[in-house]
Amino acid sequence: MSSHETPAADSPPRESAPFPVYRAVLSDSIARVPSDIIARARRIRLMAMDIDGVLTDGRIVYADNGAEFKAFNVKDGQGLALLKRAGVRSAFITARSSSVNARRAEELGIDVLGQDIKRKWPYLQTLLAQWGLSAEEVAYLGDDWPDADCLRRVGLACCPADAASEIQGMCHVICAKPGGGGAAREITDLILRAQGAFPAV
Repeated sequence: MSSHETPAADSPPRESAPFPVYRAVLSDSIARVPSDIIARARRIRLMAMDIDGVLTDGRIVYADNGAEFKAFNVKDGQGLALLKRAGVRSAFITARSSSVNARRAEELGIDVLGQDIKRKWPYLQTLLAQWGLSAEEVAYLGDDWPDADCLRRVGLACCPADAASEIQGMCHVICAKPGGGGAAREITDLILRAQGAFPAV
């Protein structure tokens, strides 16, 4: 991606929770999801997300030799694969840098992996300009303050059940499951069902 590409037009940030918030519960079916959330999910063409605390439980384990270990949830991976099959792009945007992140992104065929990104919204804006998308066509899944600028601007702001309380107040959807425990799968399934692209059994 060229550093001189013109970013997408900025979207004004929302105030915290000036909209109905959908707090998911494990027993919910798509029929119980509020119509406003369904309408937002139907527009999604890109799902962007943090990694640590979203696709993992937030813990980072170091071995004596400096190797870094993280655990990912295979259900989240399957959901992202289904989203890709349905034509929805995906992006990992993280403030840290790790070879483990790169391996997971490659395994899943993630469209873009942005590592060591300290200011996530300008980075996401560049992706939107590159792909001709608007902020309303983005779902973002984040858990803490580095994700706030993105969550305040996208069409479908989401967080795991164990996200920071201030972050929960910025989101349209609060997942029933925690980071690393299937939260991403909840959002991929919501998008797929809203768009009529959920695979038939």
